[in-house]
Amino acid sequence: MAKLSIRDINLKGKRVFMRVDFNVPLNDALEITDDTRIQASLPSIKLALGQGARLILSSHLGRPKGKPNPKMSLKPAAARLSQLLGKPVAFAPDCIGAGVEAMAKAMKDGDVLLLENLRFHPEEEKNAPEFSKQLATLAEVYVNDAFGSAHRAHSSTEGITKFLSPCAAGLLMERELEYLGKAVQNPARPYVAIVGGAKVSDKIELLQNLLKFANSILIGGAMAYTFLKAQGVAVGLSRTEDDKLELAKELLAAAQKAGVALRLPSDHVVADKLDASAAAETVDAAAIPANRMGLDIGPATRAAYCAEIAKAKTIVWNGPMGVFEIDQFTQGTMEIARAVAASSAVSIVGGGDSVAAVNKAGVESKISHISTGGGASLEFLSGLTLPGVAALTEKR
Repeated sequence: MAKLSIRDINLKGKRVFMRVDFNVPLNDALEITDDTRIQASLPSIKLALGQGARLILSSHLGRPKGKPNPKMSLKPAAARLSQLLGKPVAFAPDCIGAGVEAMAKAMKDGDVLLLENLRFHPEEEKNAPEFSKQLATLAEVYVNDAFGSAHRAHSSTEGITKFLSPCAAGLLMERELEYLGKAVQNPARPYVAIVGGAKVSDKIELLQNLLKFANSILIGGAMAYTFLKAQGVAVGLSRTEDDKLELAKELLAAAQKAGVALRLPSDHVVADKLDASAAAETVDAAAIPANRMGLDIGPATRAAYCAEIAKAKTIVWNGPMGVFEIDQFTQGTMEIARAVAASSAVSIVGGGDSVAAVNKAGVESKISHISTGGGASLEFLSGLTLPGVAALTEKR
């Protein structure tokens, strides 16, 4: 990896400001309902503590809109982390100010301090230099282990790096960059990309970038109907982006010119409405009746896509094949998940819905890498620079 890693620094006795992603879901009783993101940062936290660092952790939680909101406090995260580490985790009532600075200075080797929600201050998202400088005064070394926030140029991800050095990637960040880097730098071939979801407009840069790398792109989800409509195929009541039909035509032409097989569904699972009570039917043709909408890829498309996946050496998957949350429209996404899991290829799954689908299929342990950052992984694979990565110190 081109960036400095937490492994490359001696942390003993140093105050380390580590940006983590503790943006966890809370219920009405303010209890954490899923601690996956806290668990994901444990390797970096344990490595730092094992070296005798004085560890200051920071994160955002939710969207408090720049002011304190007790429902979005990180206090439950401090309690959960304390359980996972089997040691006390101190909690700061704010993330800047004299009181917090005093807490940081009083720390001993092996201590852990979690700061209150960074986004309780509007300056965090504005990347205000003075706020960045106040965060930096707490520590001597910076580590970013929050890949899910790396596409944001905020004070805790980018601004702080102007006032602290060295600035290193944590183990989670390092792993993300390693796997996602493999997908865009000299990937093993055949390279199969699976792209689904509702809108072509959300995936324009991703599709344009994949045309530089992929051998084939398998399209599913509602976005497939915009492509089919652009080809003059009847799509019935299916969701389409009519203002993106020309763009869809351009992407199809660009794929043909680049020699990339951009595949669209040849059959569909349809219903008269998007509803859990709707009766599912299979249409064994690309065209969909006028009074029906496409809600999943059909059996022939599944078989063709799975055969393509079986030949792959690199697989990137972003977006489901249908409305997988409803049982009668879940089969396409589940079969794709199982095919990706059965493959011997390097498989990378990114995006919240795709990750949820992999978990629903129960195959998460068979995927090479599941990205923790939906937006960040999408931007990375789209060829965009991530401010939180660019700001880290280069490895000499």
